[in-house]
Amino acid sequence: MTRSVFRSERLTPEAFETIASAHPGAVIPLEQTPQWADFERSLGREPYGLWAYYDDDGAPAVLMSLLRVRRRFRESLVAINGPVWLGDRSPDAELRLMRTVQAQFDEDVDTDPLYVRMQVKHPQAPADGPIEHGWYEREIVVDLTPSEDAIFKSFRPNARNSIRRAERSGVEIRTIERPEWVDVFRRDLYPILQETAERDGFASFGAEYYEKLLDQLGDYLRLMVAYVEGRAVSWLITTEYRGYSVYYFAGSTHDARKTFAPYLLLWEAFKQLKAAGNTACGLTGIVSENYPQLVNVTTFKRNFSKNVVEIPTTYDIPLNPGKYRVVAGLLTFRRTAPAKGRALLMGAAASLSRLRTDRSEARN
Repeated sequence: MTRSVFRSERLTPEAFETIASAHPGAVIPLEQTPQWADFERSLGREPYGLWAYYDDDGAPAVLMSLLRVRRRFRESLVAINGPVWLGDRSPDAELRLMRTVQAQFDEDVDTDPLYVRMQVKHPQAPADGPIEHGWYEREIVVDLTPSEDAIFKSFRPNARNSIRRAERSGVEIRTIERPEWVDVFRRDLYPILQETAERDGFASFGAEYYEKLLDQLGDYLRLMVAYVEGRAVSWLITTEYRGYSVYYFAGSTHDARKTFAPYLLLWEAFKQLKAAGNTACGLTGIVSENYPQLVNVTTFKRNFSKNVVEIPTTYDIPLNPGKYRVVAGLLTFRRTAPAKGRALLMGAAASLSRLRTDRSEARN
């Protein structure tokens, strides 16, 4: 009979690398590494440890890096694109992990999270919500193990024709050297990202986020740019970790579509990633039930592969279920109720907070 919870242990970066090295076949997202935790720290955020969870035989079953997030009414611990399963990911094993984190952080005197947020493949209680979704649920993955010719032939006709048109249009692809990354991004590429975000209806981070990404995680990144007549029209940033690459960020001008530059740029990236030893490239999120806004990028990505990978959906694991339901209801009301109703509710919440403060001061 198995114990009701896993044994948990906070890891040093060196201990993390030792466990990761012992599992060479495991795909470990960069977001679940010590390097990403350092990047988050450079942004002023609060990484809350790399954790290993061990089965009854003492073997590591799960790795999870957690970020501490403090917001109004709630504190949470969030596994970005995690956890990483090294062993069996059965419904029973996932239930055991959920029970483990409930016990682990309920007893932790250094943090008081309302919930732990992580990906769950087999939804079941105590998984709930989430209050807000944290990661995409479907992506296209391109196999980079065949020959370049075979990879090219696997693309849809539209992609192959677009690549040829870009070549005939004189699109030039440059791999930017690392010392130039931040200057080139700030001067030429961030304005393109702002244009892309406005056109496609999404919110980008501020320029500082991408500049710190390039500075802090440069050992795991590539920055490539498509130029037309010497002017940058499209760019991408890819990540690489343990032989798995990701098409992470990108932007393009409206004029880039006329020359099909994004198609040639991504094809040249595939060739470089393959040559560097990567066996696959994830193209990040495509449209799904919880992410209908990704429909605009889905058509482009589908041109490069039919391989759609389902990613476990993000759920919350409440540590205080009663309080979690109250907070979740409050936040849902704030998002969906008319503005006047929201103002009344938030005013009542503020009055209650002041009353509690006054009573506390009176007792002291």
